[in-house]
Amino acid sequence: MVSRIISIGETVWDIFPDREVLGGAPLNAACHLQNLGRDVSLISRVGDDRLGKAARHQIAALGVSAAGIQVDEHLPTGQVDVRLDEHNEPHFEIREPAAWDNIIYAETEPLTAGPPFCLLFGTLGQRGAVSRATIDSLRHRAELCFYDVNLRPPFTIRKLVEESMAASYMVKMNEEEFLKITAWYGFNGRRREEAGQQLSQRFKIGVLVVTLGAGGGWLLSGNEFVEHPGFTVKVVDTVGAGDAFFAAFINGFMAEQPWAECLSAANLLGSEVAARPGATAL
Repeated sequence: MVSRIISIGETVWDIFPDREVLGGAPLNAACHLQNLGRDVSLISRVGDDRLGKAARHQIAALGVSAAGIQVDEHLPTGQVDVRLDEHNEPHFEIREPAAWDNIIYAETEPLTAGPPFCLLFGTLGQRGAVSRATIDSLRHRAELCFYDVNLRPPFTIRKLVEESMAASYMVKMNEEEFLKITAWYGFNGRRREEAGQQLSQRFKIGVLVVTLGAGGGWLLSGNEFVEHPGFTVKVVDTVGAGDAFFAAFINGFMAEQPWAECLSAANLLGSEVAARPGATAL
């Protein structure tokens, strides 16, 4: 199996009322994959500004190569205003435009011209036309694609989600996203195994993974259905927990572990991140 992973998309600063935290699903996942011993590269774009310089410095400090971080002379580094509700669930306001909307394909060549790779990407990173075209080009070159749905209205166009699912071997979403997407095709209201089967068959998804927050998660691969109840922790904030979950799941998959072990490891890492402040702090 191909061992190299490229994670591509948004790099943002999560702006909380009392702090600024570097984040973005591609970075969060890359950081955890790196910690798990995987050969992972991050491709994104930041502005030539204070937050951009700080992002490149902190990415390197996290142990993730900053070689794939492009610098935009005109657009600012991405920022997301984060508000936690009474249940510690995050709500996001994503500023636009941002440098990560303008990831240039030609500038990815130093990282993508080497050995074969798997591509990890999401929906939000395709918000801008330039980045969307770059990700689409890399999808066609990747051996396998791992797609984290991460719906962030109003930047989640149905056609884009459908194209991304159709291009990917592995698709991860949370329960709310699963219910919304299956409702698009009239699959909602059915048993989750049946709805998952129909969604997987429609888009030829090899592995469908659905997270349930504190309730764990489940997966469907062919006719095999596996679920895990999750781990009980005191939640501090859930920002980045889904990214950690997916990173651990991909790691288990690439290590050719049984699905039950992949799901258990994913739930464990996701719960550990939810029990701590910040998306990558462990």
